[in-house]
Amino acid sequence: MTPVDILMPRPMPPLVLEKLEAEFTVHKLFEAENPDGMLAEIGPKIRGVAAMGGKMDKAFLEKFPNVEIISSFGVGYDHVNTGDCLAANVMVTHTPDVLSDEVADTALGLLLMTVRELGQAETWLREGKWVSEGAYPLTRATLQGRTLGIFGLGRIGKAIAKRAEAFGLTIHYHGRSRQDGVAYPYHATLKDMAAACDTLMVVAPGGAATKHSVNAEVLDALGPEGILINIGRGTVVDEQALIAALEKGTIHGAGLDVFEDEPNVPEKLMQLPRVTLLPHVGSASQATRNAMGQLVVDNLKSWFDTGQAVTPVPEMG
Repeated sequence: MTPVDILMPRPMPPLVLEKLEAEFTVHKLFEAENPDGMLAEIGPKIRGVAAMGGKMDKAFLEKFPNVEIISSFGVGYDHVNTGDCLAANVMVTHTPDVLSDEVADTALGLLLMTVRELGQAETWLREGKWVSEGAYPLTRATLQGRTLGIFGLGRIGKAIAKRAEAFGLTIHYHGRSRQDGVAYPYHATLKDMAAACDTLMVVAPGGAATKHSVNAEVLDALGPEGILINIGRGTVVDEQALIAALEKGTIHGAGLDVFEDEPNVPEKLMQLPRVTLLPHVGSASQATRNAMGQLVVDNLKSWFDTGQAVTPVPEMG
């Protein structure tokens, strides 16, 4: 049987490429000297896409009239226009669950780093200030007694909540609707939750529906002892409003693993004293990335073997 033709627009982890090449004919667009020429030649042959970012909408799909599935690497898939895919009868999959624990661990680590200024304290030591200037200043903030509001109580949000409870934090949540079987207090609006909490954990997906949901009004409600942590998508937070809130003391501090225009981080964020910044490492362990890559492969294999995807995105029903 002739192998199915798969497009790989961007480089993916070696495990993904190795396993896909064992099953399919993989066309690596990122290696093409003339990408447009390559697409014109292979477009009609492509039946599947192994995706790692990159905009995928109607214009993209029109180049591949016979594509059946986009298997996306990552739990977030805001780079894929699912409405356009549904209209074109193209399946979209992602890689949930396998990264939930890793991201939740990172979220708690980032929260601790931000509240207790651990990154800044390490820099103090490395720069010799412990010797020359004495002990690092006492941190104004503490994790003790905090109330954590989680924006997006999905798989990752629940994993974060479980860990946060072990630290003695009180949990609240906000999302599109109240969830059955969840005992945490629910808030119908993000502003109301921010007002009831002093720590806001953003786990929400990106896209037009959540763009700049964390705005000046929400940050004001969070208050002067407030800590913002974002491990969801950078677009959910209005970065300029966040910078203004930090400069004015509207909130106490912030810890960010994601940004609006990655890998570009506003210089002002890097200059502010009580801000902890990570380069989008939430799920970035070898073990977790391998598990995510395997799921990309499994979705493609299952689709072409059985006509069923392993982990379709919710919009696919």
